[in-house]
Amino acid sequence: MNAPTQSELTISLQAFSKQSHQFWSLQILGWLGYTMVVFISIIHPQFDDNDFNLRGQLLNLSVEVICGFTLSFLQWSIIRRIVHWPLKHTLIASFASAAVLGLVFNVIKLASYKTIVYHQVWYQELNMLEFGGWFLFSVSTMFVWTAIFFIMLYNARLQKEHEMLLRAQTAAKDAQLQMLRYQLNPHFMFNTMNAISTLIMKKENGMAQEMLDKLCDFFRASLEHDASDASYLGKELELLDLYLSIEKVRFCERLNVNYDVDPYSKQAKLPPLILQPIVENAIKYGVEVRKKHNVIDIIVTKHEGHLEILVENEGGESDKPLEKGFGIGLSNTKERLDTFFNTPCQLSVENGKTKTRVTMVIPFVIEK
Repeated sequence: MNAPTQSELTISLQAFSKQSHQFWSLQILGWLGYTMVVFISIIHPQFDDNDFNLRGQLLNLSVEVICGFTLSFLQWSIIRRIVHWPLKHTLIASFASAAVLGLVFNVIKLASYKTIVYHQVWYQELNMLEFGGWFLFSVSTMFVWTAIFFIMLYNARLQKEHEMLLRAQTAAKDAQLQMLRYQLNPHFMFNTMNAISTLIMKKENGMAQEMLDKLCDFFRASLEHDASDASYLGKELELLDLYLSIEKVRFCERLNVNYDVDPYSKQAKLPPLILQPIVENAIKYGVEVRKKHNVIDIIVTKHEGHLEILVENEGGESDKPLEKGFGIGLSNTKERLDTFFNTPCQLSVENGKTKTRVTMVIPFVIEK
């Protein structure tokens, strides 16, 4: 079993502190209310009686309230211990203990009333009708407290389970995002190392060394993003520049990139390394197969609550058709976007006669 993390311990302590505060506030206010009701409805109407014992009545009420306070605290402790049981068993046990505590409360109330107010032996002149009337009120009091405590504790249990479910869902989402991201690294690594190998075979060692250095810089920068499951467009464009610097070693003047980016959109949140596979496909299906000057246009515009990212490269149907589906890069990107934003995102490919365009439409979300 794994030890609880510091954040989990903090949440548990905060929940316990809040629950404890609620309990004591409810106990004090509830029994103060009980005192006022008994005084107004039972004691006050007897003020005009000749043999009325005010001091005895107030002392008896104090004993009754202290006893009730203690028994309700005991009931709270019982329910706290059994609230994790199945609901049916918890309800039966809770109200069974309430009935027993109600009986104890009733006996103490009767004994106190007869002893303090009338100076009698507690069981003197006791009949079942009188006992039953008092018992009904005592048990009802304990049942009310039981219902309140049960709702408080069971609600806290549901909240805790809901928090655990949310944490599990978040962990699953993070794991899925990491899994999808790790699929990209070997894909890109294979293409780049293949290009370096080709340069070495051609004895272009200087270019191979330059490309390897830039590859190290790219992976060093990309690993900095591993600490977080979110990036933003400005950082992604910087990382994209590093990637393109690697590809420019291969293609030299054949590769040119134009940016048209709305400055405000650079704050938009994105999954890390989300643009690289799209540009990688543009190079693969455009620059790599065309033995002439090529331009890749990257255009980012903001439309109300959405962000549109367009990557357009020269080369279309007449050059080299797209492989079946989006390929691992684009299909992976689509799945990462849907998972990251928790909503279906648009990722479309238009393979025209002279140009290929990839359009990404995602929610515009910035860090608060």
